[in-house]
Amino acid sequence: MKIAILGTRGIPNYHGGFEQFAEFFAVYLANKGEDVYVYNSSLHPYKEKTFNGVKLVHCKDPEDKMGTVGQFLYDLNCILDARKRNFDIILQLGYTSSTIWWWLMPKKAKIITNMDGLEWKRSKYSKKVQYFLKYAEKLGAIHSDHLIADSLGIQVYLKNKYNKNSTYIAYGADVFTNPNESILDKYKIEKNKYSLLIARFEPENNLEMILDGVTTSTKKEPFLVIGKHETPYGEFLKEKYKAFSNIIFTGGIYNFEELNNIRYYSRLYFHGHSVGGTNPSLLEAMASNCLICANNNEFNKGVLRENAFYFATSNEVKQLYDTLDKENELEKINQNTTAIENEFSWNIINEKYYDLLKSIS
Repeated sequence: MKIAILGTRGIPNYHGGFEQFAEFFAVYLANKGEDVYVYNSSLHPYKEKTFNGVKLVHCKDPEDKMGTVGQFLYDLNCILDARKRNFDIILQLGYTSSTIWWWLMPKKAKIITNMDGLEWKRSKYSKKVQYFLKYAEKLGAIHSDHLIADSLGIQVYLKNKYNKNSTYIAYGADVFTNPNESILDKYKIEKNKYSLLIARFEPENNLEMILDGVTTSTKKEPFLVIGKHETPYGEFLKEKYKAFSNIIFTGGIYNFEELNNIRYYSRLYFHGHSVGGTNPSLLEAMASNCLICANNNEFNKGVLRENAFYFATSNEVKQLYDTLDKENELEKINQNTTAIENEFSWNIINEKYYDLLKSIS
């Protein structure tokens, strides 16, 4: 098969979830002997024409000069190039800035779209942007040959909203097996004597709810808030909780070994995400020995099932924070590790995507 992967900034991964998946899956396809291409932004630091057997197509990306509008033009440039290459399959990751060009997609290629989460629900967007995102979602759902839902909740939503069937394939992770407790020294924390959350600083990730619960507790152990906080919402949170010395805003941590160890040795891991899809950081927490307290919604429950504790208010956060002990909940932790091995490992996820591509080509 001649396969193109569109919708990311490119590989190797320097950005996030879709880029991480694109790297793993594209290399997997290349190792299977498939003819696979990944579209890379001209702003991507990796400038070679291939990566581990994957062919790279570098397309002009004016986002650095034009902001968000540049993303739409980058996707347009990728699609125009794809029209020249006679692909059998185009795997489109997301829809936000690409589906408005649906009428330019190559007619002979099968278009498979991963519909991501419910982007239009994000409160950071204005009403006009939310309306556009709903429109872009509709275009992706209607004009793709096949849809992928990365959570069961999204699969149900696509059926109810657009009467479209989709294939459920989650995001992936691999079990963390090489802990190194000495890494904690850098952050001045001790095994099982701190808790944390990892999130983008956006209201729908419920950081404020979690921190309100933590700061009303009598426990004063360190609580790490990991994520890029140089945003208006981040500044608001730092100002609100500046009197609490145990609340530590670390900023983003991009060293995966450090991040895995911080997760591995934590007492509790709080996951506040409430807007659709299988969140990569949640799977990584499951893979890293975490005892997870998650926002009570269908997306999180679809992944964690009964192997987590759930909250919907800051008072419920406080109760969990005050009463839970990791050593008493090893069964939930072990069940999450088993789920990663049996359902969410990268090898399993890659196989599911590959089987889908073969069935459609």
